[in-house]
Amino acid sequence: MVEPYESAWDGIPGAHPYPRSSRYHDAEIGVHRQPDGTEVRYTKRRLLPALNETETAPHTVSSGERPDQLGQRYFGDPGQWWQIADANPVLDPGELTDEPGRTIDVPLPGGFRG
Repeated sequence: MVEPYESAWDGIPGAHPYPRSSRYHDAEIGVHRQPDGTEVRYTKRRLLPALNETETAPHTVSSGERPDQLGQRYFGDPGQWWQIADANPVLDPGELTDEPGRTIDVPLPGGFRG
């Protein structure tokens, strides 16, 4: 049985186990209760809507570019590469930049609003 996760974080306005810059900040936390009563906490899967072309800008990958460099270029933080990965159909972030000349989508501010 899966239950909503309730913790001390819930009583503190704005507090969450993930920092605001994390892709998991707004993700729901779940609890799985094993048959022996042990609780296992987990981050529930994030389902993202597809972005349309008015919510992204194209970027043509140059030789030697890396996802962290794109995060710095477009978001001012190399740790924000995940926003670009979320906007593209890749399983491995390295796929974003492994093919020079490939055009990828970069989300514009306000993208991924459910």
